[in-house]
Amino acid sequence: MKNFRKSNRQFPPAIMFQGTCSNAGKSLLTCALGYLLASQGYDVAPFKAQNMSLNSYVTVYGEEIGRAQALQAWACGLEPDARMNPVLLKPTGDCGSQVMLLGHPYGTLQAKDYRRFKPRLWRSVRQAYASLAQEHAIMVLEGAGSPAEINLRKTDLVNMRMAAYANAKVILVADIDRGGAFAALSGTMQLLTAKDRSRVAGFILNKFRGEAKLLAPALRRITALTGKPFLGVMPYLPDLRLPDEDSVSFFAQKHVAKATPNSLDIALVRLPHISNCTDFDALSIEPDVKVRLVQTCEDLGEPHCLILPGTRNASADLAYLRKTNLATAIKDYAKKCLDLGQGFILGICGGMQILGHSILDPLSLEQGSIAQGLDILPLKTQLFTKKILRRTICQTLPKFTELMTPVAAYEIHHGLTIALDPTLIPVIEDAEHVNQAYGRLDKQQNVRIVGTYLHGLFDNDIFRNVFLNKLRKENSLKQLPVQKFEMRSELDRLADTFTNMISVEQLLSQLHIKL
Repeated sequence: MKNFRKSNRQFPPAIMFQGTCSNAGKSLLTCALGYLLASQGYDVAPFKAQNMSLNSYVTVYGEEIGRAQALQAWACGLEPDARMNPVLLKPTGDCGSQVMLLGHPYGTLQAKDYRRFKPRLWRSVRQAYASLAQEHAIMVLEGAGSPAEINLRKTDLVNMRMAAYANAKVILVADIDRGGAFAALSGTMQLLTAKDRSRVAGFILNKFRGEAKLLAPALRRITALTGKPFLGVMPYLPDLRLPDEDSVSFFAQKHVAKATPNSLDIALVRLPHISNCTDFDALSIEPDVKVRLVQTCEDLGEPHCLILPGTRNASADLAYLRKTNLATAIKDYAKKCLDLGQGFILGICGGMQILGHSILDPLSLEQGSIAQGLDILPLKTQLFTKKILRRTICQTLPKFTELMTPVAAYEIHHGLTIALDPTLIPVIEDAEHVNQAYGRLDKQQNVRIVGTYLHGLFDNDIFRNVFLNKLRKENSLKQLPVQKFEMRSELDRLADTFTNMISVEQLLSQLHIKL
């Protein structure tokens, strides 16, 4: 961990995007402005004091931060850094979260207990911002949820309190796609204190579908009521292939389409505590791959590949699978894979634990006691307090992908998993030849089921191509060349739209800079 330097409070110019609600688009607007400024040669850095998300990333320093802040760092031309997201909350249930402080576990807290720890977290947030801000010329901040949550005002550490500490001007963002945007903007301003209202420099309407000029009367009316100008209207951007901050759009079935006879049918189990669903973003660029969410036995069907994704609570999700009878359907599919050599199962992180024989949780990090897995892979997992956070370079072994293929990936887990049966074979190894994935063979000695802790597998273009082409070949589908999954073109698209639809000059006047 890098040392923090004391702040003299002479911070650089700062803009902060806050929203009238969660998922208003603050993350991507922060990303757009950071990318735009960095492309013009400005030294800019992102910051979000507190994030609640199960989509996370591991930095080169072995720190866990929100995936959205990692994307914002890349947009600014920077390496992701825990100071950009000092507090990350990873929900474990309806009322509790694991608290990651500066990239490392701080504890699992219930909502009612979290308030007591906020003074400690607020000190860390201030230190992180002071240190990061002293290294950069411009800061672009993001709030969380809404600044009008008046029950949280006294202990706020991510919205207006943070804006005041950073001396940031605030741009208030409303999601017009979900409706009620004008009431949300007007109501938010009414609930803010006079001092906080003075920080608001203007509004942005986001995710608009239609003719923007039809909004003019409403924009004038809201400006008259609040005294704040509209800086622009961002259109809804379909199929924007950038990592999501959380699972909201994933559950809305973003990038999900029905399979066709000429497509690869990949079924993704929708677990209640799904984490790192960004693992599957890259599949969306494949022209013949259709990913569909599985929530019931009827949904499963007979896919070419079944994926059990990561989860923040594998034990609870095992109970869910049994309650819905999906457990039986998955086991039946696994039997078909092994007996007939048809289909494929991939379990990632918590998904691998679910496929295993058992999960031991003596410290009650999840449900406590012992959870019986689906027993599809003979693996035993024990959960420990220490959290494994690391990035690694591996390679697949020929038994898995025929060609030895390089893979860059990362791990985020508490579990230690061991094989109970020597017939499981290694299918991915790291540079020290340590096994990073277990494979189970079918009767024809082909790898048919794989479990691994590695996140980000499909972000690797060559691996993704080799893996999918193997599925295509087995199912008499046309083999395809490597498709390149890169975010620069999508960032260009986002930034171009931002430049064209937002009054950038007016916005940047708050920073006293010009492009």
